[in-house]
Amino acid sequence: MLRRSAATFAATLLCLVGTAGTAGTAAAAETGATSLYAPSAVVLSIGRGADAGPVTVLRAATLSCMPGPGGTHPAPEAACAELTSRFAENGFDGLLASPDPDRACPQHFDPVTVTVDGVWAGTRTSWQHTFSNACVMGATLNGGETFAF
Repeated sequence: MLRRSAATFAATLLCLVGTAGTAGTAAAAETGATSLYAPSAVVLSIGRGADAGPVTVLRAATLSCMPGPGGTHPAPEAACAELTSRFAENGFDGLLASPDPDRACPQHFDPVTVTVDGVWAGTRTSWQHTFSNACVMGATLNGGETFAF
């Protein structure tokens, strides 16, 4: 009787382990990536302060470009197009154009830092650039869409 109970218990245990292993495999397959494109989703911010010190975030927006444009950014399609084309040229530094020569900015130091944090083309990224003031930031970004929020 004892042997029969032990055999029944062992058979039940094997069935449970086999079922759990199959369910675990199916669950892992369901959570796998189904997209053909690497994700691109970032948080963009504009803050007051230098990158070496504390920065007070003034504005921030989320931007998702892959699998499709979206997020809290007011113009996600235009911002994604700009990021994609400028990133291909020179990474996120491609956002920094030559300053508009017709725009005069004051020479006071009131640093503004812009950041890009998140995942771009499937790779974790963190980028920042500090301008001497908001006017210099506007002149350098030359009306770009990425930080127009």
